[in-house]
Amino acid sequence: MTNKTPRLTHVGRDGRVQMVDVGEKAVTAREAVARGTVSMSAAARRLIRAGAVKKGDPLQAARLAGIMAAKKTSELIPLCHPLPLTVVQVDLTPTRQGFAIESRVRTSAQTGVEMEALTAVAVAALTLYDMIKAVDRSMVIGDICLVEKRGGKSGEYLRRHAKHRSGARKAVRPLKV
Repeated sequence: MTNKTPRLTHVGRDGRVQMVDVGEKAVTAREAVARGTVSMSAAARRLIRAGAVKKGDPLQAARLAGIMAAKKTSELIPLCHPLPLTVVQVDLTPTRQGFAIESRVRTSAQTGVEMEALTAVAVAALTLYDMIKAVDRSMVIGDICLVEKRGGKSGEYLRRHAKHRSGARKAVRPLKV
C-alpha cells in the first residue's frame, strides 16, 4: 500500500517557486463557483436595503469590483495565468447576518478559473466593506471557498456542503452546463 502525496506544481524539484507550463494541456471548457459572506450590523443592513448609502449602491459597486477583479487575477496572484474569461457573474444575496456572495466564472482555456472565482468573491466582499465601513467597522468577511469546479484533467469538484445564498448550510447543487 503506497501513500502517494501529490507534488505541488508551483514548486520545482529544486524547491524554487515556478509558473506551471500549461502549453501542452488541452483547451477545454472550464467553470468554477466560489462563495463567501459578509456579516454586518442590523443598521448597516437596513441602510443598504433602503438604498440610503451616501457613497452609492454598495451592492452594484461590489458586483462590478468582483467582475473586474476576476479579470485581473493574474495581476494579483503571482503564478496565475492570464485567461480569456467568457463570463463572470457575481451575485450578492441578503442573509439574516449580512450578505452572501457567489461568483461563477467560465473560460475555454488550458487551465482552470478557480482563482478567478475566489478573487471575485474576495474583492466583492472587500468593496462591500469599504462602502459601509463608516457605519460598521466590525463587519466580518468570511467563509470564502471554492464550491464547484468543472473541466480540465482533474475533472469535477463539488464541495459537500457550503453556505447557500440563504446563509444556511446545505448540499451544493450541481452546475447547469
